[in-house]
Amino acid sequence: MPLKKPSATTLERKPLSMSPTIKTTVNAKKVKATALRPDHWNLRLYVAGQTPKSVAAIANLRRFCEEHLPDRYSIEVVDLLENPGQARTDQIVAIPTLVRKLPSPMRKIIGDLSDRQKVLLGFDIRPDV
Repeated sequence: MPLKKPSATTLERKPLSMSPTIKTTVNAKKVKATALRPDHWNLRLYVAGQTPKSVAAIANLRRFCEEHLPDRYSIEVVDLLENPGQARTDQIVAIPTLVRKLPSPMRKIIGDLSDRQKVLLGFDIRPDV
């Protein structure tokens, strides 16, 4: 009897929210309070599951924010495997993609955010000298 190839419907995919390494919890009250600050950064990172680039992008973003924006940011991670319709909101064409909602103007950076200079330049941040 020949072996069956697994179909896409029979493969099990672990949801992003189950992974402790890339789970992002947002406290709604804290976000609303901090979003009123003029120097607050509202960031949304679009990923596709637990790919190495997605995991790296989340880790790099957290490290970047802690270094350059301590206590002045909120991060929302959107898994497009779970919510594919969300890509239309910010016109996402590649992943991972980081979208800076605030401060204006909105900006996007595509990639795993490992190039620190690219992120600084993309968000118009001057490194501390």
